[in-house]
Amino acid sequence: MTASGDGTVGKALEVLDQVASHGRPVRFSELLSGSRFPKATLYRFVQTLTNQGMLAFDPDRGTYAPGMRLLRLAHAAWQTASLAPIATSYLDSLSMDVGATVHLAQLDNAQVIYIDKRNADDPVQMYSQSGKVGPAYCTGVGKVMIAYLPEVDLGDALNQQSFHRFTATTHTSAASLRTELADIRANGYGFDREEHEPGIICIALPILTETNRALGAISVTSTTTRTNLAGLESLVPRIRTTAEAIAEDASSWYFPIPVRSS
Repeated sequence: MTASGDGTVGKALEVLDQVASHGRPVRFSELLSGSRFPKATLYRFVQTLTNQGMLAFDPDRGTYAPGMRLLRLAHAAWQTASLAPIATSYLDSLSMDVGATVHLAQLDNAQVIYIDKRNADDPVQMYSQSGKVGPAYCTGVGKVMIAYLPEVDLGDALNQQSFHRFTATTHTSAASLRTELADIRANGYGFDREEHEPGIICIALPILTETNRALGAISVTSTTTRTNLAGLESLVPRIRTTAEAIAEDASSWYFPIPVRSS
């Protein structure tokens, strides 16, 4: 939800988020059914965003989708504010060495955004794809990133988690998650123990600055039919080498520090 002080711009961005969340072209009636805005207000925002090229309207199907102007802005953000361009060669090498699926993620408003992915030769079918947003509390990459937040930011992040139970091993409370976050800080890595999807496991490490701020995270993902947590844990030295190399290359870049929600 948009902060109350963000005014018209914040409300328009909320509409953009709503369109993007469908993952497909969407009709106005669908937007209206899930919107907090009155019909006339929502229509005004949709028309303005379309006129500005942030949304694209298909007159044949009567649907709206993210527009080309938004695509250009997204590409610019990918180039200048994400780890993806820096990490490309390192992800290629890691995926080839471990023979498993590799993810690169960053934290966005207490959620995980997957910014790059390398599939193994025999890929695993799973939720995560580049550009998708996922929960932080039940993903390996999410947990290792929020584990390194300052306490005041960590409190905010935990308050924003839904703690919906996806599987039998999903954390369902902040107290439960905090216990694991302490272990992650002590060990320097964390797991996804089938917490988001049954049968999907991973090991994740944060990409840390010299001051222990998490710029992002890397995970190696597999299934319970192919390996186990001990097998993934054996990959920690190789993954840490990758994370440290990305962090070193990123040290000359000026990544934005996330702003806490009001």
